Amino acid sequence: MSESDATLDRLAFIRAHTRLLPVPHAPEISLHVAEEATELWQKTEDELATIGLPPPFWAFAWAGGQALARYILDQPEVVRAKRVLDFASGSGLVAIAAAKAGAAEVIAADIDAFAAAAIGLNAGANGVSIEPRLDDLLGLDQGWDVILAGDICYERELAGEVIDWLSALSERGATVLIGDPGRSYLPKDRLSEVATYQVPVTRALEDAEIKKSSVWRLAGEEP
Repeated sequence: MSESDATLDRLAFIRAHTRLLPVPHAPEISLHVAEEATELWQKTEDELATIGLPPPFWAFAWAGGQALARYILDQPEVVRAKRVLDFASGSGLVAIAAAKAGAAEVIAADIDAFAAAAIGLNAGANGVSIEPRLDDLLGLDQGWDVILAGDICYERELAGEVIDWLSALSERGATVLIGDPGRSYLPKDRLSEVATYQVPVTRALEDAEIKKSSVWRLAGEEP
């Protein structure tokens, strides 16, 4: 199967198993999301018959991403006319918010090919231009002005690596914002809270229907 055929298959799968719905905490944006979380998780493995396929993180509006998107939409000057990277973008929610807020260029990076397909589909649905990047950019610096990262602190090792990388980007002058609902490996001692929201989420994936979720800057950055 060619890469173009694979892309079509991914788009067909996404369209078949999601609905285009407004994001609860950022209704200016609509995403192709799964209504039945566990059902889609099973379909992803069964129908594609792919062992070890990454879970479909792209099919949900996670709490940290919703908080970060809301913050960007309400504070558009943070990204306006700037080069923005949305790291581990998933659905592209935060990237779409940055584009709507007037960013000059938005890259939405993820290592899952389904996420890259979903990002393109969601960007089109919202009438914005985003560059989906199927690549692991961890450790790289391509001159972005603003780096946005939602829900990245769910694994200890990954969280440590990402925060160290983001700290280096911050030190050279980039603005770094992290959206997180207080996941286990969020290093609060290295961060400053700049906004907090009560975010509606999917109970099948979270431990509540409303998650207190915050936007953080790396400690030492000016708000």
